[in-house]
Amino acid sequence: MPGRPKGDTEKFYNILGVSKNADANEIKKAYRKAAIKNHPDKGGDPEKFKEVTAAYEVLSDPEKREIYDQYGEEGLKEGGMGGGGGGSPFDIFEAMFGGNPFGPGGGRGSGRQRQRKGEDVVHGLKVSLEDLYNGVTKKLSLAKNVLCPKCDGKGSKSGASGHCGTCKGSGVRVVVRQIAPGMVQQMQTVCNECRGSGQVISEKDKCGQCHGQKVVQEKKVLEVHIEKGMVNNQKIVFQGEADEAPGTVPGDIIFVVQEKEHATFKRKGPDLFLEKTISLAEALCGFQMTVTHLDKRELVIATNEGDIIKPNSFKAVYDEGMPTYQSPFQKGKLFIQFTVKFPAPGDLSDDDLAALANVLGKPTAPIVTDDHEECTMHDVDIESEMRRNKQQQKQAHDDSDDEGEGGQRVQCAQQ
Repeated sequence: MPGRPKGDTEKFYNILGVSKNADANEIKKAYRKAAIKNHPDKGGDPEKFKEVTAAYEVLSDPEKREIYDQYGEEGLKEGGMGGGGGGSPFDIFEAMFGGNPFGPGGGRGSGRQRQRKGEDVVHGLKVSLEDLYNGVTKKLSLAKNVLCPKCDGKGSKSGASGHCGTCKGSGVRVVVRQIAPGMVQQMQTVCNECRGSGQVISEKDKCGQCHGQKVVQEKKVLEVHIEKGMVNNQKIVFQGEADEAPGTVPGDIIFVVQEKEHATFKRKGPDLFLEKTISLAEALCGFQMTVTHLDKRELVIATNEGDIIKPNSFKAVYDEGMPTYQSPFQKGKLFIQFTVKFPAPGDLSDDDLAALANVLGKPTAPIVTDDHEECTMHDVDIESEMRRNKQQQKQAHDDSDDEGEGGQRVQCAQQ
């Protein structure tokens, strides 16, 4: 095709998310990840799944890739190789994974056994309230098993393996043991020779990189995006990023958000709560306070003219609560609960008391008769008093039950 103008030679690389100098192993890994994510039977986009498979079909074939790198899709069509995606995208997927792991029965009706999905891996991720307010990206390094790139997950140099002689290829063995005279117990256990695979590889034929284990360990750095407004126990899922194993589809890595306790604010849904202690003078005369918010802004909050703050009352500042998840410009409220600190005994002089009485009004004196009795009030811990009262009532009830039972026994004896 000399003289032909060069077409788009980057589209397929962009679809798989790899560079133009990516090797075959990188292309295969990129396809595996994208195919699992976009498979229609797992809720993915069917059109995107076709694009991913078409790109892999071309870039995994050295001859097609060479033509594509020079002339793009048009060069493939003129060369009689098609533009990618000539066959069923599900056939290519099943050829790699050994059957459709998501459809009923596997293999999209082909009768093949459904492929097992690997276990999901769950990690708790402790996050500060500041991070949940502002959003943050955390880079986490994890170790995971991947199919050995040298033997492509076969475990052997030749790609062959033989049936295990211990379990006859079943992966399990039956153990019989005597538990009493004339009584035996039969148990089925995983074969320790082949570790349940049913196959063994000779020492000479074992892969030099994975030593017959079929997988090797590699470090993976995941960027976990904590979005504004996320809540405690919310899950962040990385599909297909858990351990790989032959004949299985990798499970997911799941991060569970764990909100750390904050020294100043308490979160309840979309709202934030703040406790503030003020003096009696501030409660009666008004005041101004500053609050350092979770994004480092300094909020100046003041009472309205003529406001009187009652003990344990609440005030609200609108639009200063938590941002809403995926709608960060919508925010909840900031609630402030006030505790009023009264003067301690002896803090106010007689002149102070007289001045207060003059402003607030003197208390009305009660009418006292000749036969009155004077009583004195004492400080009390009301919670302790309630517990003591409850215990006394319980004891009285138990004593009453005991007396009732004794009386019944005497009455029966008299009959």
